[in-house]
Order: sequence, then structure tokens, then C-alpha cells
Amino acid sequence: MANYTGPKVKLSRRVGVPIADTPKHTAKRQLNPPGMHGFRGRRLRDYGVRLNEKQKLRYHYNVLERQFRRMAEEASHAKGNTGSVLLRFLEQRLDNVIRRLGWARTIWGARQIVAHGHILVNGRKTDRPSFRVKVGDKITVKEGLHKLVRENMESLPGHEVPAWLSFDPSTLTASVMADPTPDQVPFDINMNLIIEFLR
Repeated sequence: MANYTGPKVKLSRRVGVPIADTPKHTAKRQLNPPGMHGFRGRRLRDYGVRLNEKQKLRYHYNVLERQFRRMAEEASHAKGNTGSVLLRFLEQRLDNVIRRLGWARTIWGARQIVAHGHILVNGRKTDRPSFRVKVGDKITVKEGLHKLVRENMESLPGHEVPAWLSFDPSTLTASVMADPTPDQVPFDINMNLIIEFLR
């Protein structure tokens, strides 16, 4: 299972926006470009602007290039707007759902929880972070991880679970109530630029 294992803050600095909601990523000094004085001597051309937007989306969901291209290809053949469908596919990934529920602080932590087999979908162990949840799916966490999940939730004060998920904190059980829509994605992204880049 391929995964990016390099320095994470470097990704935020590269695209100029925090890709995780942790102080390490959101600190203003961390978003300066690398170098002693944060040199900003070059202006991006059209290609660079579109590439940057695509990388921002990839890094946010911790998806590798080939995986992202396959998903974009699938979205282009699905019914509806390609950009909206691609965003929906990314939001429905199991590791992202775990992050949206607040069970993990970052996408990398969520991926680890899933890959280690701690998550049950409809009562069955699911250890693929790329597993796509559907409307009606029930997601639970194994008993042994309840303490860690509750600590993670407490470390994210003010975290809101999106409307397309329902969550019972007493039993640590969640359900997928609807398909996510682009306006429910909690960060700014220009999907038109990304689709133009992928063509």
C-alpha cells in the first residue's frame, strides 16, 4: 500500500495553505516559502496555478498521483459535473470520513487507524483507507481504540461533523446519511482549474 511518508509541513509550505487543522500546519510562519527570508521571486504561470490547485487537493486527501488520476478518470465517466463527482469520491474515502468525524486529528492518523484494522463498516473489518462509503453504511470503531478516539475528539474543540454524516458520541457509531456536496467541503478549492489541468 503506497503512501507519502515524508515531512508533512513541507506539503503545506509547498502549496501555501494548511493541509491539516493542527497548529503545526496553521502557524503563519510555517506557510512561508522555504528559505531564510521566504523568497517569493517567481510568479506562477497558468500551468503552475493549475498544478498548485491540483496538488492542494491531492495533499489534503493524502492521495498519490496515479490513484488521483484513476479517480478523475472514473469521475469523468460518471453522471453529473466531473469536478463535483471527483470531490464526492474523495470525501467518501473511509480515511477521510474518519477525519471528518474527528476520530483522528489528521488524514495521516485516520489512514493509520483504518490500515491497522480498527474500523468496522456494517460490522465488517475494513482496512483499506481508499474504501468508498455509501449512503446507509454504519461505521464503528473497535473497543480497544475507544480511548484514543475520545482523546482525539477532545483535542479538536469546536470540531463539527458534516451534515452528510450522523454521529452518536456515546457509542462511537456513525452513519452515512447522504452523499457529500461540494459546498460541504471545509476548504477552498477551484475544481475548474483542476479539471482543466487534467484534460
